[in-house]
Amino acid sequence: MAWQGIVFDLNGVLLWDGALQEEAWARFSAAVRGRALSPEEMAVHVHGRNNRYTLEYLLSRPLSGDEIERLSEEKEEHYRRLCLAQGRAGFRLSPGAASLLDWLAAHGVPRAIATASGRVNVDFFREHLGLDRWFDHALVYDDGTLPGKPAPDLYLRAAGALGLAPAGCVVVEDSVSGLEAARAAGAGLVVALGPPGKHAALAALPGVSLVIESLADLPARELFAP
Repeated sequence: MAWQGIVFDLNGVLLWDGALQEEAWARFSAAVRGRALSPEEMAVHVHGRNNRYTLEYLLSRPLSGDEIERLSEEKEEHYRRLCLAQGRAGFRLSPGAASLLDWLAAHGVPRAIATASGRVNVDFFREHLGLDRWFDHALVYDDGTLPGKPAPDLYLRAAGALGLAPAGCVVVEDSVSGLEAARAAGAGLVVALGPPGKHAALAALPGVSLVIESLADLPARELFAP
């Protein structure tokens, strides 16, 4: 079957920044509650989640909109500094991403991003990673109006931005919450991305049809050839 479009998660898929995100959250957690996040907390309460969820988890209380905005920016300043400290050689798209995106664009395959990142970070990524080269209007982010993953809303909005039903789309995700969101949205083909040591666990998750190590492994011609 030739699928009609593709939706990517950003952090962990198009950008391998997991270690930087964990370091930024660890620093923030140590500052606000006196200890870093455990690996289990990172997996359950950080990866794939929006900032509101993680901040309220760390502080153990509901937060106002103003508090979310202020605390999010505090954490994201840590993160952006860590990104820029990598230099151009370290802060770049994940292996195979640029080549895949070029191929998809050349073959007219509709493309979107569905990310739990907020607007400031999305603008940062657009500036430093050149995302506008492949994604113009179809870049859906956490604008505060939608529930975060594992709710399906980000993927439903991304498919809608492409003018497609979710069932006609391939989704590429790396986090458990993101994979749950893609399945809940009714994505036609859910692709999990991760290191080889996690492939068996990813393949066992409900709704996952394909597991890859990097975007270089995505069989685009097979998936999108007419």
